[in-house]
Amino acid sequence: MKKLFAEFFGTFWLVFGGCGSAIFAAGYPDLGIGFVGVSLAFGLTVLTMAYAVGHISGGHFNPAVSLGLWAGGKFEAKSLLGYITAQLIGAIVAAGSLYLIVSGKSDFTDIGGFAANGYDALSPDGFSMQSALIAEFLLTLFFLLIILGSTNARAPKGFAPIAIGLGLTLIHLISIPITNTSVNPARSTSQALFAGGDYTGQLWLFWVAPIAGAIVAGLIHKVFFDKE
Repeated sequence: MKKLFAEFFGTFWLVFGGCGSAIFAAGYPDLGIGFVGVSLAFGLTVLTMAYAVGHISGGHFNPAVSLGLWAGGKFEAKSLLGYITAQLIGAIVAAGSLYLIVSGKSDFTDIGGFAANGYDALSPDGFSMQSALIAEFLLTLFFLLIILGSTNARAPKGFAPIAIGLGLTLIHLISIPITNTSVNPARSTSQALFAGGDYTGQLWLFWVAPIAGAIVAGLIHKVFFDKE
């Protein structure tokens, strides 16, 4: 249960901090943090919670990460359901908290896109489904290679959260204009549930592409990089 609570709180912080920065601070007049600020916010959520609870649960905070680690031989299949459930609940509770905050604004009318992920008309810069699939697949693949490599027994000790957090920052710097950046099915699900409409119809891509990329990365690491 400690591991599941760690995954719950870690995923909650990722969604609350990352998506919250996009909802409240990215476009704030004159002082907005923009894409760079949101990218850094997502990286910082993972970095801080990896140090805070990573020693308890491994610090996945992402169903694709759990499945990628399983494919790489670093995580037991019997724990997948519990981890993914905890991650989804943490993400949805975080999105609910964000909704309660944003709906309390004096001029609130609706939540709009709510930092949800999308392609075609829902892409921040109008990128197609094909572009979204390729981007989410490749970026999650490299995210898992960073995770698996930096946590390998032969890697320098204590620096993995920094590499992983900076890796997620870079991923967002690349792909916010394409899909609003997912690489995390739990993060995509929580925001789509509140944004509704076509966002929920496009949610399948933000499960399929990240999970496929993560599993391929796990297999690549297992075959090519996990042995002397």
